[in-house]
Amino acid sequence: MNRKGGQPQADCVEIFADGACSGNPGVGGYGVILKSGGKEKELSGCDPMTTNNRMELTAVIKALESLKKPCKVKMVTDSNYVVQGITLWISNWVKNNWRNSQKKPVINRDLWERLLSLSNKHEIEWKWIKGHDGYPENERCDKIAKSEIKRCKLKRV
Repeated sequence: MNRKGGQPQADCVEIFADGACSGNPGVGGYGVILKSGGKEKELSGCDPMTTNNRMELTAVIKALESLKKPCKVKMVTDSNYVVQGITLWISNWVKNNWRNSQKKPVINRDLWERLLSLSNKHEIEWKWIKGHDGYPENERCDKIAKSEIKRCKLKRV
């Protein structure tokens, strides 16, 4: 229990997530690193026909889906699309029945709805970092995502 006698204190997890695509659309992959309590776990996967934005969203969704209970999460990604989408744009999309500022349907709505639902289960700090700028975990996630693309291409041959 926490000091105020309410719910138990949530576990803290630091998550690094990245998506990549070979062609856009094309074969895509994602890589995730979860860190908590001195432990580390990697997640990865691929899609034979997708977009870069879908892979960026899939990475954070898969990371959050892997959490077994509510957590305090620091989500680190090099995707402005994901960070701005979930922190700035999504409330207006929902209010406007999943229409963007140009009154057009929101692209990747299925993934945004999944992410919104998962986000409501956790206390998330969204952090954008510049990609390919020397952040070791981000570089690792990028390598994981690219290796998934190669693996997915080999499966198709």
